[in-house]
Parts: sequence; C-alpha cells; structure tokens
Amino acid sequence: MDYLHIALELFVGYIALFILTKILGKTQITQITAFDFISALILGELVGNALYDGKIGVKQILFAVILWGLFIFLTEYITQKVRKARHFLEGTPTIVIHKGKINYEALKKNNLDINQLQHLLRTKDVFSIRDCEYAFLESDGTISIMKKSLCQNVTREDLNIAPSPVNIPMSVVLDGKIIYDNVKLINKNESWLLNELSIHGFQDPKEVFFAEWKEGEPLFVQGYHIDHQ
Repeated sequence: MDYLHIALELFVGYIALFILTKILGKTQITQITAFDFISALILGELVGNALYDGKIGVKQILFAVILWGLFIFLTEYITQKVRKARHFLEGTPTIVIHKGKINYEALKKNNLDINQLQHLLRTKDVFSIRDCEYAFLESDGTISIMKKSLCQNVTREDLNIAPSPVNIPMSVVLDGKIIYDNVKLINKNESWLLNELSIHGFQDPKEVFFAEWKEGEPLFVQGYHIDHQ
C-alpha cells in the first residue's frame, strides 16, 4: 500500500465521516463536536487496522498518523482564523423552544424527535415543556434551557438575604482510606479525624465507606452498611 493511497483513503474518510455526522445530527455525538467525533473514529481505525493488517508497517502507520494530525491542525487553524468557517466546521446552537413554543423545523433539521427533546429537558429538571421559555440545542448535542420566570428557582438576591460564605466540601475518607492531602487542606490532622469517626461509632477508617467535611457542619460519615450507625 503506497503513501498516496493512504493519503487518499484518509482524505475520503475525513470528508465522508464529516458529512455523515452532519446528516445524523447533533444528538448522535453528545458531549463532543462533529470534528472530535470524526477524529476519534479515524484514529481508532488507524490503530485497529495496524494491529491486524500485516501489510501495514511502522512507516505507514506514522505517515497516516502524522497526516491525520495535519488535517486536525489545519481544521483547528481555519476555525480560529476564519470566522465564517466556524459555523460549518463546529456548528452553532439551535433554538428548539422559543417563547414556550417548540420549533418543529429546528427539531426536524437536527433529526430530533419530541421524545428525545423531552429526555433532554428532563436532564435539566424540566418535566413539562410548558415550564420552558427557551431551549438551545448546543453543537455538542447537549441542551441549555431557560425556565419561565414562575418556574425559576428563587435566589437569595430575590429575597434580599445577605450572602453567606461558599465553602467546598472535602472528602476525607474514601473506601476505607484516609485522604491525607484533603485532611491537610482543611488544617486538620489524623488524630482529629479518628476522633470524629469514633463519635460516629467507627473505630477504624477501614469501616468507613465515605466521610465528608464541610465548614460549619458536623462531619458526614457513612459506613459500608447503612444500618451500621
């Protein structure tokens, strides 16, 4: 197999898979862009074929990988430098719900049916389309929503409540093992942790499945068996 043939197959595969992902729609490649999806498929094929095809040597594999890397670099370069190319190569968000009304044409264009739309809305804690004012189908297949004002969560600002400090919870025991780095981060030591565990009825960290510290609150501790405590 000569280099020209490898280059031709890669180029054809690049174009064909890109068109295929555009036809299939965004929901077929959730969490990744169309180009990322193509890259994963091609690179997987390169490695897979190299493992089972005795006619392909190291030089051919390196040539194919380098060539594919150039395709990726060129595509990324174009999207950065040419604004008009971003829409075609990376895609743009699509409004699938506008002012509480489902945009049927947008669903059809992205090969998304009503059941799939409802599933995506449920992942955002929206169980009725009537609660949604706007919904955007992102280029990676996920959905972003804006609830109607009466369905939005009330914030402290809405109630004129003074803000409180925001603290990050820290796991101090995971699967029976003390996370010493986290214990140190919260300015505690092993003796303190063992004492806290004993208060919850655990004499050995190995008995603890999970323990979490949060400033201003008692240590949360759970054993392997819920009825332990």
